[in-house]
Amino acid sequence: MSSVTQAVPLRRDAEVIGLVGIAHASSHFFHLVLPPLFPWLMKEFDLTYTQVGFLITVFFVISGIGQAVAGFVVDRVGARPVLLFGVGTLALSGVLLGFAGGYSGLIAAAAVAGTGNSIFHPADFTLLNRRVSTRRLGHAFSVHGLSGNLGWALAPGFMAGIATLAGWHVAAFCAAALAAAVFLLLVVRRDVLHDHAAEPLVASRAGPPETGGGSQFGFLRSGAVWMCFIFFLCATGAFGVLQSYAPAILGNVYGLPVAMATAGLTGYLLGSAGGTVVGGFVAAKTENSDRVIGLALGGSALVALLLASAILPAWSVLVLMAGMGFGVGVAGPSRDLLVRKAATARFGKSSYGRIYGFVYSGLDLGLATTPLIFGPMLDQGRFSAPLVGIAVLQCLALASAARVGQGVRAGRAAQGAGS
Repeated sequence: MSSVTQAVPLRRDAEVIGLVGIAHASSHFFHLVLPPLFPWLMKEFDLTYTQVGFLITVFFVISGIGQAVAGFVVDRVGARPVLLFGVGTLALSGVLLGFAGGYSGLIAAAAVAGTGNSIFHPADFTLLNRRVSTRRLGHAFSVHGLSGNLGWALAPGFMAGIATLAGWHVAAFCAAALAAAVFLLLVVRRDVLHDHAAEPLVASRAGPPETGGGSQFGFLRSGAVWMCFIFFLCATGAFGVLQSYAPAILGNVYGLPVAMATAGLTGYLLGSAGGTVVGGFVAAKTENSDRVIGLALGGSALVALLLASAILPAWSVLVLMAGMGFGVGVAGPSRDLLVRKAATARFGKSSYGRIYGFVYSGLDLGLATTPLIFGPMLDQGRFSAPLVGIAVLQCLALASAARVGQGVRAGRAAQGAGS
């Protein structure tokens, strides 16, 4: 590690991490702007679970496609202007949602929100990798994940509470105002987020970067990149079920009132936030990120199966949901470090955006597909089946992480033998 990296003041790193974290929280907040409003939207526009689930699919399909493209834009023009565009677009989507007068208006608002959401992972991780000293990256990724979870945790109560008091249109305008406030903060502190000047701060620990044959798309020939993509597809697909349908699932399986069923989702999100804090310290102390992921997601999968069985009393739901979220949260920082170790370092600092953009587009694809897969199950009254599906997806995610980890260790062994 270079002396330049070691000399970076904690205050400078902390401000970068904090600003990126606040932006990331706004992104995750908008993931859950629509689902808490489903009861109002379904009643006002006579919609089914499948139809409101399609709104989430629109959001994440556009976000996934846009994320892969945004990575190339970040590498070309820098992360800061792209980040500002994303937050501003989220604010615009809230305004469109507030004025929506029919299903087509809801789809338009979801599409604009998906466009804004598409930029966050390539922009965020490029800024963190370029602006934060290497020895603090584990904690930076932890805060990044924590802020996202807090954005998720804030949204259900914020949106449903305002909708109950003043209507869903007002709730949408309030979400727009929240994003606008974040945008203004980033504009005021924009000098802190200038990423090009700080590129020398990033220290590669994997030797000289590979160029992928001189092609901007050379990273697509990396098996590690594809396995990381599959990991995000499965892991976030599992969360997508809860994000869209947790209140309906828990309410029907356990006979909980709407408020308690919604509290189950909040418990999951708060548990995930706490797990992310713990996961940051765990990630900083171990090189075997895949093993941390395997243990954490394996535990969460077991909890999902226990929830599906409905053999425990209803009062245990909050505890089980928080426990499942805790396991997912612990895995988060190790997940982000695994991507860095397995893929990004091989292609150099100039490709952070495109690699993170492509890998994290698996996140959007997972969140886009699960409402379409599991929404019809709910329409048919099969409310336990999605919980089994969550467990299966989490097991597939930990298997892909194990595969990536094996490749990382094999690469280290080869470097050691050649030195």
